[in-house]
Amino acid sequence: MTVYEEIFEVLKERKAAFDRGEAPEKSYTCYLYEKGVDKICKKVGEEAAETIIAAKNGDSDELMNEINDLIYHVMVLAVNQGLEWSDVEKVLSDRNEKIGNLKTFHQTDKNS
Repeated sequence: MTVYEEIFEVLKERKAAFDRGEAPEKSYTCYLYEKGVDKICKKVGEEAAETIIAAKNGDSDELMNEINDLIYHVMVLAVNQGLEWSDVEKVLSDRNEKIGNLKTFHQTDKNS
C-alpha cells in the first residue's frame, strides 16, 4: 500500500466517524467535512495557488510541502464526494497508456 493509499484510508475512516457523530476532537479533517464541499473546494484552490507560488519562487522544499498540502485537500474532496482513490488512480493509469499521443493542435496562419 502506498502512503497515498494509507492516507486516503485514514481520511475515509475520519469521514465515517464524522458521519456517525464520533469525530475525533481537534481533527482538521473532520472540521473540513463539517464545513462541507464549499470549504473543501476553497482549500483546494488556496493550496493550488500556494503550489504555483512555491514553484515560481524556485523553493523546492516549499514546493514539495505545498504539493502534499494540495494532494491532501484533493483527497479530502474525493472522500467527501464519495470517490475511491483506486478509481482516481485508474483514470491516471488509463491516461498513462496514451503517452506519446499528443493531439495535433490547430495552427492558424497569422499572416493571412
